[in-house]
Amino acid sequence: MRHATELLTHPSHSPPPAAEAPSEHIISDRSTGFSPAKQERGAIGRGARRVLIVCGLALGGAGLAAACAWYWERASVEKSEDAYVRAEITVISPKVQGYVSALPIADNEEVKAGQVLVRIDDADFRARVAQAEANVAAARAGIEAQEAAVTNLDSQTTQQRNVIAQAEAAVMSAEAEFERAQLDYTRYETLVKESAVSRQRLETATADLRKANAAVAGARAAAAAERGKLDVLASSRKQVEASLQQARANLGQAEANQTLARIDLANTALRAPVDGVVGARSVRLGALVQPGTPLLSIVPLERVWVVANFKETQVALMRPGQAVTIRADSFPGVAVPGHIDSFSPASGAQFALLPPDNATGNFVKIVQRIPVKIAVDPGGALQGRLRPGMSASVDIDVGNSRSDSGSASGAEAGRP
Repeated sequence: MRHATELLTHPSHSPPPAAEAPSEHIISDRSTGFSPAKQERGAIGRGARRVLIVCGLALGGAGLAAACAWYWERASVEKSEDAYVRAEITVISPKVQGYVSALPIADNEEVKAGQVLVRIDDADFRARVAQAEANVAAARAGIEAQEAAVTNLDSQTTQQRNVIAQAEAAVMSAEAEFERAQLDYTRYETLVKESAVSRQRLETATADLRKANAAVAGARAAAAAERGKLDVLASSRKQVEASLQQARANLGQAEANQTLARIDLANTALRAPVDGVVGARSVRLGALVQPGTPLLSIVPLERVWVVANFKETQVALMRPGQAVTIRADSFPGVAVPGHIDSFSPASGAQFALLPPDNATGNFVKIVQRIPVKIAVDPGGALQGRLRPGMSASVDIDVGNSRSDSGSASGAEAGRP
């Protein structure tokens, strides 16, 4: 503007021709309303708007993706913070009474299966084993004596049968002699009547007949006596056999007592049934322990699991084998892999000391909890570090079951 005023007031000083062109160009641009600066600013504005639009679309897409991911995670993962670590804790108790003579383990010590945990004074138990062994030896000696008696009786029986046979032979001989004497008597009696022989001869035949008759009677009596002896031997054998059976029973009882004495002696050494860590040790050296008294516990830290209580509305899509993420409260930020092992056959309330009874009319519906056993996969970050009783939270991926639920039958879909 100032340049134009100078041109009007000083017409004699005409500018060079080269200077007039820019002036005309500037006036022309102003007349149209678009200067180079404005054009540059317009181009920058349009680019900025494009960038803002692209950024907005990207942010919107990212937000939508995050929302979808959040929704899918919420839809395919069942969570529970009502979960606790469990293990098969073995309580060690003695089977025999006695004083503790050795305690080779300490609190919280790791032990192996078969390792001696507690020793009870075994002097009395060794004496009982020796006594039981002596009783077994005596019972065996009694059996041998009875068996020898049976053998002796069998020998006597055989000998007596031979004697009886001889007695019976003597009876037969006496009977034969009696028959001969009787024939002689009959013949001489006839001859005497015919006066063929003297009467003295008849008297001799009569005496021989009587003698033969007495011999027969004696032989028969002797044979009967020998048969009676055989009956006595048979009765004695039965008695000895009964004594032998009693001796064998005594041997069985003595051997059983010997076995029990040896078992009691072995039970004076309490051994670890499984690998684990010693806990709750209440026994002390020299203490008198009674059978069944808890002395300590063995916790197998390598074989723990998690029991998570889920609402009954959460278990419809759960199946054994589904992947589980376990997070123990004692180890924040550490995830442990696992899988569903099994489901409780009833809700937790059913195993309570006093199960709820809603038959009184004042019914209030309460969502029940179903205990789910979750196995910890081996080789995890917390292998051997999880302790029974620790609190935990679990996430179960039920996405596969959700996608397959349409093809499952009604009975299978409703079964955990």
